[in-house]
Amino acid sequence: MKAAAGPDWTQQRERSHAWVLRLMVWLSRTFGRRVGRAILRGIAAYYLLFAGRARRASRDYLVRALGRPATWAERYRHMFSFASTVHDRVFLLGGRERDFAVEVHGAPALLAACEAGPGALLVGAHLGSFEVMRAMGRERAGLRVAMAMFEDNARKINATLQAINPAAVQDIIPLGQLDAMITLRDRLDEGCLVGILADRSVGDEPGALRPFLGEAARFPIGPWRLAAMLRRPVFFMTGLYLGGNRYRLHFEPLADFSDVPRERRQAAIDQALDRYVATLERYTRAAPDNWFNFYDFWRHP
Repeated sequence: MKAAAGPDWTQQRERSHAWVLRLMVWLSRTFGRRVGRAILRGIAAYYLLFAGRARRASRDYLVRALGRPATWAERYRHMFSFASTVHDRVFLLGGRERDFAVEVHGAPALLAACEAGPGALLVGAHLGSFEVMRAMGRERAGLRVAMAMFEDNARKINATLQAINPAAVQDIIPLGQLDAMITLRDRLDEGCLVGILADRSVGDEPGALRPFLGEAARFPIGPWRLAAMLRRPVFFMTGLYLGGNRYRLHFEPLADFSDVPRERRQAAIDQALDRYVATLERYTRAAPDNWFNFYDFWRHP
């Protein structure tokens, strides 16, 4: 897929650098999470003051989510929440799950679906932390959770994981390769949970407009076609950051493609997308500082 033809987020220049990431990893592991978070406060302030594009996107988004102009404190908290979830990966990937207080909502339905048949799809967004969900699933329930993403994103994530915990790279499934569907099917057949973020399109990927926070936004259809082809139950998932060391995991059933006949597949895909967008809006309004799309999300051709 050609990134040049993609949406606004694919055009943004990355500000992070590998050496900065490695430095933050070293500082946090050497001096602890408290020292790392003190540095994060300065990083969040820098982005709020000098990253104009991200600052404007945050401001415009918060107006939609809050229904009023955001204060500077709320805009700073938005930036700091993002920095905090990224920083916490150092500890979550390093086996320090017990450093965090995590509430879990909706797990019985997810576990029941896994017992009824091997594997399930977890569809999320750039809302909160996916990593805390993967860590808690592994630590509390012995669940294996993999992440499916497009190749360009997979390369960036793998570079991050290599700096934190190289062993975690094996849980990334790159989409766009010929054997991606086989790999996904095999992981699910093994009883693995496979997560995918369904709020950003890549390149010229097909999308559909849905009302979101007061205006039509484009959402990719690919994740739902994938779920339909794999014939699996689908759950919405998010790991909301609550401040400090606190997170709250949510799982909600969205769709079950296990027994959907081919002639009803498109209708089932449309219904699943409708439920996903409505659920995403509900959680976004409930935890507005957890939305981490720092670009004009509502801009579409």
